[in-house]
Amino acid sequence: MTLNPEELIDLALKAGATQAEVYQSRSQSRPVFFEANRLKQLESSQSEGTALRLWKGGSPGLAVAYGEVESKTLVERAIALSNLNDAQTIELQEPRTDIRPTVGEGMAVERFITMGKEAIAQLRQDYPEVLCSGEFASQEDVTCLVNSLGLHCQYSEVSTDFYLGVEWVRGEDFLAIYEGEHSRQALNTEKVVQAILQRLAWAKQTVPPQTGRIPVLFTPNGAAMLWDTVSDALNSKMVLEKASPWSEKLGETVISEKLNLSQQPNFEPYTCPFDDEGTLTQPLSLITAGRLTQFYCDRTRARLLGTKSTGNGFRSSLGSYPTPSLINLIIEPGNSNFDALVKQLDNGIIVDQILGGGADISGDFSINIDLGYGVKNGRIIGRVKDTMVTGNVYQTLKEIIALGNDCRWIDSCFTPSLLVEGLSVTG
Repeated sequence: MTLNPEELIDLALKAGATQAEVYQSRSQSRPVFFEANRLKQLESSQSEGTALRLWKGGSPGLAVAYGEVESKTLVERAIALSNLNDAQTIELQEPRTDIRPTVGEGMAVERFITMGKEAIAQLRQDYPEVLCSGEFASQEDVTCLVNSLGLHCQYSEVSTDFYLGVEWVRGEDFLAIYEGEHSRQALNTEKVVQAILQRLAWAKQTVPPQTGRIPVLFTPNGAAMLWDTVSDALNSKMVLEKASPWSEKLGETVISEKLNLSQQPNFEPYTCPFDDEGTLTQPLSLITAGRLTQFYCDRTRARLLGTKSTGNGFRSSLGSYPTPSLINLIIEPGNSNFDALVKQLDNGIIVDQILGGGADISGDFSINIDLGYGVKNGRIIGRVKDTMVTGNVYQTLKEIIALGNDCRWIDSCFTPSLLVEGLSVTG
């Protein structure tokens, strides 16, 4: 790191601050890009930033620097900002030293090039008319947190990521499919290629959708929209603001008894030992058999709720204050494979990719299906287009027919497919 955290804190205290905290983040990435079926470019990028948060007379000031900057300049900025703010409760973690060894393994650029070429060749073997794109990258991230009470936390990880995209144009019909993986070990491109090929096969024929109130099967990718809203409803910030419909329902059954939701911060590949406030992360049982058992919170929201932080205080950026955010939302799977779920549908649709955003905290949604399929007599009969699904997240999750055993990571949410009783579908 360019700036020394201890030096920054010492300068801040000498400048009149009562307490101070330094948060540093460094990232280095080596991406490989493919476009229109060919290798396009290789890159190497590095970013580094430092956030100094201090309190002078109880008033907070936050200043951010990227790259090289004078320590004195950063302190002066933070002090100047504190003079403009009202006094607040100082939220600092108690002293401890917690330096974690680096986890994960990277991959050579040459290997990424080979993997990309092989994957694209495999996709175009059966569908030579498609245009393929992709990105493969190995990235190292280092996070360091030091405060004036004596806290010093640091962890680093090396990870590999890739995505493959396929665009299929047939006259006026345009289809785009994107699939990828995040890992700290070797990448499994074969699994992703097979998933894309299966979706292309299902989409060969276009069929008119069934309309009205009909059963809907969400793939893990499609189901992620539902869990985004649930994550917001479990957020202690939303609870305190009375924005969450579950603010007063702790201990009550709020969704289907088939559903169990938890946070598992030690679940690979998204492990996280502590949050951006230095609090240790922990497993959380959020919803058990449909019953709301716990909210997640940072230090500020925990104090206001009269409880302890659950280790969920994270910064959306260097210039942001920590706010509650989940790590690894895990939805316990069911016993049915995907084919078995499809066979339970006499007439219905499958939602795989959606256009635009999902629901807000109210739970109401009206989504356009970007990639979906019609099902008749337990069999996928083709792709549906120009189709909209309308409903409410909370009501939908009360009407679960079955859960799949096909859990997948969608960002940091590990979710199975889920079959619901009925949603309003219009063409």
